[in-house]
Amino acid sequence: MKCPICKKEVAPGGPYVPFCSDRCRLIDLGNWASEKYRISTPLRPESEIEKEEEDEHGEY
Repeated sequence: MKCPICKKEVAPGGPYVPFCSDRCRLIDLGNWASEKYRISTPLRPESEIEKEEEDEHGEY
């Protein structure tokens, strides 16, 4: 397994898995805190969006 930050090999069962070190773990935490990473919302089918719009306008 490779560290997601520096790409060094990570020993299975190591103390910082999936990171290689505390430094990389803290860099990753900082990336989340500064909103560099985002969790996207799932895409919805267009038909579902159209149905919601119809419901909002009272059209059936």
